[in-house]
Amino acid sequence: MSTHDLFKAENAILAAARTVGEQTNLSPETYRNELVSLIEHYHRLVRESRRLIAHSDRAERELNTLNARLHELAVAMEYKATHDPLTNIYNRGAIIERMTHSLSKSHVALVVLDIDYFKCINDEFGHPTGDAVICELVSRVQGVLNGLGDIGRVGGEEFSIVLAEFSLAQAVTLVEEIHASLNQSPLAALPQRLVTASFGVSWCPRGTRFEDAYGSADAALYEAKRQGRNRIMQKTICSAKEY
Repeated sequence: MSTHDLFKAENAILAAARTVGEQTNLSPETYRNELVSLIEHYHRLVRESRRLIAHSDRAERELNTLNARLHELAVAMEYKATHDPLTNIYNRGAIIERMTHSLSKSHVALVVLDIDYFKCINDEFGHPTGDAVICELVSRVQGVLNGLGDIGRVGGEEFSIVLAEFSLAQAVTLVEEIHASLNQSPLAALPQRLVTASFGVSWCPRGTRFEDAYGSADAALYEAKRQGRNRIMQKTICSAKEY
């Protein structure tokens, strides 16, 4: 529809008023009637404009509400796509991405930990207790980390911790605190038994491939298990030198 079509009625009224206004020999009543017609039409336009403005404001509020909701949904979907539903820490894909990104920026210490004899816990006490043990152990680990690193669940009872810009010595010291925390007291989810974990720690210079970093930490974890579990083993991909 053209602009002319949208204002056809208005243009006709203005044209009629202009015709009357250009004449000088009409009666005062004719001029008055034309003025009244213009006033009434103007009032109608004002009412219609107010209605349109109110409708526009309402539509804008609804659109803002919809945009806010869409943003909330996008954030929720992003969270679900990157976090483990049981523990609310990073899932396997997300922690690998975090590790890869960190390795592209700086040297990194990677910790892989595995809950000792977790299958026995599930078999003896049931999977709900096993899930509770996992959640509480993660909470205890996070308490020691205090935001210093990123933690993710890479398997059923296996977790990875990414410590960007940590030296090997700093990483081992932090892991020793986690290890001590687990050995200090039983978890509330399983008060009758101490739940421990085995740890593998690797140190990697900037630019190391994720596969190499993880393989090194995993080899250290395997050695910790081979030596009896509930212990920490470490491995560097190259000499730590000044680190």
